[in-house]
Amino acid sequence: MAFENVDYTSLNIPAAPFSDPSRIPDFPKGKVPRHVGVIMDGNGRWAKERGMIRTEGHKAAEPVVFDTIAGAIEAGVRYLSLYTFSTENWKRSPQEVRFLMGFSRDIIHRRVAQMNEWGVRVRWAGRRPRLWKSVIDELEKAQEITKNNKTIDVVFCINYGGRAEIADACAQIAKEIQNGKIKGDRVTEKMIAEHLYNPDIPDCDLVIRTSGEQRTSNFLPWQASYAELDFVPELFPDYGREALWRSIDRYAHRDRRFGGVKNA
Repeated sequence: MAFENVDYTSLNIPAAPFSDPSRIPDFPKGKVPRHVGVIMDGNGRWAKERGMIRTEGHKAAEPVVFDTIAGAIEAGVRYLSLYTFSTENWKRSPQEVRFLMGFSRDIIHRRVAQMNEWGVRVRWAGRRPRLWKSVIDELEKAQEITKNNKTIDVVFCINYGGRAEIADACAQIAKEIQNGKIKGDRVTEKMIAEHLYNPDIPDCDLVIRTSGEQRTSNFLPWQASYAELDFVPELFPDYGREALWRSIDRYAHRDRRFGGVKNA
């Protein structure tokens, strides 16, 4: 498989995310979300506003993805889930789907050295069926290269759907019931959680959606049941670390009660 030879240092991204520590806000102690999910929306609209074809918006989003990862590292976020390609995105035109598959594959290929340098552990959440084998191959290579990194886990949600994830978990539990490993009347929430794609990753604390749309679109419905939601106006190619920090700051000043009541 031939890949475009791109030097990531030429893509307007710092060689390391800690290039200017003075920029990082002083967030309230203990208030930085451990797990942040980002619905990266608005690439096509960003391109349309500029008289470009939709794929140009996806290209413009690449450096923003890595600026966002850098900002998450600087803020102290431990897990970052990025909604990259949903199970519903197959409904788009064949031309756009082909572009997104090849583009996703090539980004992982050419950026793995940068992510490894930053201490990123690459993870993947999604279904194998329909996903290009070349994309799966690059994800698995990146996971292997970065498996010992501990700065931040970045989960690329590719061919991901929240309902599909829950259905897959239930199907796996059903197989275990059929094989006599567990009893059907003993299925619990904890058991379902243990059968999700990445069961070791904690629940999502903050879900951000760019472009002004106010819905979560089948993104982490189980993990984000109690997440704070932040719908921001920026189209994703106009996003980045400073916008992420504003979302984290808003999160830090919210009162999370998880169904309880605030102490008097």
